[in-house]
Amino acid sequence: MEVAYRMQTEAPEVFDISKESEATRQRYGEGDFARGCLMALRLVERGVRVVQIYFGNGQPWDNHEDIEIHRKLAEQADRPIAALLKDLKSRGLFNETLVICGSEFGRTPVVETGGGSRIQNGRDHDPFGFTVWLAGGGVKGGMTYGATDDFGFKTAENPVHVHDLHATILHLLGLDHEKLTYRYSGRDFRLTDVSGRVIKEILV
Repeated sequence: MEVAYRMQTEAPEVFDISKESEATRQRYGEGDFARGCLMALRLVERGVRVVQIYFGNGQPWDNHEDIEIHRKLAEQADRPIAALLKDLKSRGLFNETLVICGSEFGRTPVVETGGGSRIQNGRDHDPFGFTVWLAGGGVKGGMTYGATDDFGFKTAENPVHVHDLHATILHLLGLDHEKLTYRYSGRDFRLTDVSGRVIKEILV
């Protein structure tokens, strides 16, 4: 009850980004995602253990018709993300905060065709080769792990399954994913679906 009370009473102050300096707010820019990144910083400062920032209202990234829209979306995302990482470092929180940025799939490297002979400039879903990046607590910086084929369509080097990603995240949170196994209805279950490996190559 005490924790719930504190959350309710402290929330208005935490979410009031006007308490940040003008220079800080300018660094993040305008828009919902920018404000979300700045609020995330303030939440982490106050000890909130898990924060999610969502950039997807109306599915703006799902561009089957015109991939060029991604240029504008990337501009809206890059600036506040860079500001968040910079401020986590300047406030001494970066090394103890794991930052993860990703989605459920990528986009194909080829143009998606519409109905009939109509050619669109969009891209279809591509679950076979795409990127998730991690920064901060326990992760090496300035490196890549894995690669797609020359066409940019399918993973060709050091593939990472979502279960591997989850196992690695759990490891960075201090949890051994294999010890979270439980038996139910005749088979073993765990968060990594009785598979997955920690990607030690990306760890500090």
